[in-house]
Amino acid sequence: MNSENKNDQKHQEKMAKQKAKVDAAIARADKEQGVVIVLTGTGKGKSSSGFGTLLRSMGHGNKVGLVQFIKGNWGDGAVVGERAMFQEMPLMTHKMMGSGFTWETQDKSKDQEAFDHIWPQAKAMLQDESIHTVMFDELTYMLAYKLLAWEDLKEALESRPKMQNVIITGRGAPSALRDFADTVTDMKSEKHAFQAGIKAQAGIEW
Repeated sequence: MNSENKNDQKHQEKMAKQKAKVDAAIARADKEQGVVIVLTGTGKGKSSSGFGTLLRSMGHGNKVGLVQFIKGNWGDGAVVGERAMFQEMPLMTHKMMGSGFTWETQDKSKDQEAFDHIWPQAKAMLQDESIHTVMFDELTYMLAYKLLAWEDLKEALESRPKMQNVIITGRGAPSALRDFADTVTDMKSEKHAFQAGIKAQAGIEW
């Protein structure tokens, strides 16, 4: 057997072992239930990852729900790219909190009022068995600014339909939420164009 054939055989044996491990892991995962996914960390792409999962779900003919808790009424005719697209998708129910960035309003009472208006609509999605996947974009800020109590969020998540999936995004996900979730991804930022003085642009940041 020449060296090329030996290398091919070693590779085949290695891949066979890897396949056996993967097959065994798949066989062990026999529970059928919806999952809670948390996308957090300082890196860019948390919301975009969640949006991609919603698109994937709709690709299977599923209804999805999206509530955005930070992007709202930016003024000056600003267009949020995902809102423009999602409004054209019949399988998606899309809601936005409407007050913009909380550090722009600088008014806790107005932020609380805006949250109290949207939260019942968000909870209604968690009670709708026809919605396959719900995404709460930037919800971690609502916890951080104490507009939402963790106990209230936990209760809503626990009482949702068994097969419903929930995606929660935002920086600084608290440990209670991380522990509760089934899947947690912490995105790390190595560098960002904004730090080099490059302006944010439509289609990339919003």
